[in-house]
Amino acid sequence: MLRSRAVRIPFGLFALALLVRGLVFGLHPDAAYPDSYYYVEVARALQAGHGFNIDFIWSFVDVGGRIPAHPMLPIPSNAHWMPLAAILQLPTMWLLGPTALASAIPFIVIGSLAAPLTWLLAREIGCSSRVALAAGIAVAVPAAATLFMAQPDTLSIFQPLGTAALWLAARGLRGKRWSFALAGLLVGLATLTRNDGVLLGGAVGLAFCWDRWRTWRSKGTRHPAIPWRYAVACFGLFLLAVGPWYLRQLAVFGSISPSSTSGRILFIQTYEQLDSVTSDTSLSGFLSQGIGPLLQSRVLGLVSALQIYFVIAIPIVLAPFALIGGWARRRSVDFGPFFVYAILLFAASGLLFAVHVPYGTFLHSAVAMVPFTFILVFEGTVIAARWAARHRPTWTEDGATRLFLVSALAAVAINAAAFTAMGIPSWNADRDNMLAAGYALDLAAAPASDLVLSADPGGIEYFTGHGGVVTPNDSLEVIGEVAADYDIRWLVIERAHIVTPLIPVLEGQVRPVWLGAPMYVIPYTGPRSGDAASDNAPTLAVYPVCTRPGDTRCGSPTGPAIAGGATLGGATLGGRAP
Repeated sequence: MLRSRAVRIPFGLFALALLVRGLVFGLHPDAAYPDSYYYVEVARALQAGHGFNIDFIWSFVDVGGRIPAHPMLPIPSNAHWMPLAAILQLPTMWLLGPTALASAIPFIVIGSLAAPLTWLLAREIGCSSRVALAAGIAVAVPAAATLFMAQPDTLSIFQPLGTAALWLAARGLRGKRWSFALAGLLVGLATLTRNDGVLLGGAVGLAFCWDRWRTWRSKGTRHPAIPWRYAVACFGLFLLAVGPWYLRQLAVFGSISPSSTSGRILFIQTYEQLDSVTSDTSLSGFLSQGIGPLLQSRVLGLVSALQIYFVIAIPIVLAPFALIGGWARRRSVDFGPFFVYAILLFAASGLLFAVHVPYGTFLHSAVAMVPFTFILVFEGTVIAARWAARHRPTWTEDGATRLFLVSALAAVAINAAAFTAMGIPSWNADRDNMLAAGYALDLAAAPASDLVLSADPGGIEYFTGHGGVVTPNDSLEVIGEVAADYDIRWLVIERAHIVTPLIPVLEGQVRPVWLGAPMYVIPYTGPRSGDAASDNAPTLAVYPVCTRPGDTRCGSPTGPAIAGGATLGGATLGGRAP
């Protein structure tokens, strides 16, 4: 009976996680933001036989942080993002074609493994059946992060890989030597998912050092749990996983981390500099801001990481229980690698990636901590319930424990539902705008080879099939230079994702000579405050770009077509593609 239950529970948790992620996919069955668009488009290029090459520039970090000496498209992909999220889509794309469902399936399935993995981990380290089940359910419905778990992005694969790597490292400290060796393979796969997967390697390496330190302190009374040969095997399996990719990066870009060489990852002072091709992102420029602003940005990065973790990764109302559980397990070998990874990740977020933290960098890696954290949450919940029962004579420990666990799970589910309800409409609005831009380009009979300048060229490629370049966050003169260098034919401006120099263009106050009158407009009907642009600026506008000799489109007296009833060439325009 017990054995049958032990089999049913992990399968039930997997099914629950699969159902939750499937429901989220149904609410928005497309990629939803730059990371997801990028991975999908790389996968589609691979599936089409084009190799690791893409015909859009999502950020100039992919081409050295400046306008290249010889601007061209397509370009080699993955100068910044790692390849595993794209590679995993290939089997389903070969079966189903390059569809949104084919892209989502691997992430829904692999991400769902985190729930039964959490249950197995909790049971192995001695948690009660209630705590293990509650933690498994919480990871199946992972609070606010639920919104991202059906996306073709790295979160859903980094979570089980990172969790398993930390678990195997802890098993190694308990004498399971081959578990420690296999941790190196999972760290390698996690690093192929995200560059900062190497922080997992740091936690695994420090676990080995701690084991050696304990052995040294014992003065011969203790043998190491992890012999050297297993540590070498661990590192060897890591190299086996990442080595071929690093060799590719060296051959194509001359560096194993090409995007870091420009300084736009480590040395930007504001996030806006990421998309600038003229700002100074050298080490000297970074240090010239002065010690005050530098320290302030580091502190704010750390604070932002803590806010994200205790609002999105786990509901903030559960933070006290996580601290209680963490204190109770502070000397546990089973949680040692997890604690070390948490320290490394928060430190890196404050010291190295502070500017990037609010924009998703931290969350993408923090998901590996969520299963361990939920175990601590529910262990802390049980401790708090027992304390409460001792101070309320009418309560029993069993009844209080059930009440506290159910309440904590309800908080997780409410958090998941609330953030999903807030996030999906925003994603749908962005999708509708890009579909409308594609509709406008079709009405203008723009050939598929026409390139588009936009805030999110990966999304434009995904929804319209047109390659292009990100709008640099620089002067109109520099934007025009980029348009000329890449032979851009169209500019798409979205009010919600606009660089500051283009605000007066969208408002109709300024129009450079290389830009025509807007040929398609979606009027703004949103709130009257909280937006950089004035109320008369539209939600979206599509402009012809004229940098070729003899191009007369920008001299046309034709006014803009207004979405929602006006016509262009006899066709009614709407805010969505028909």
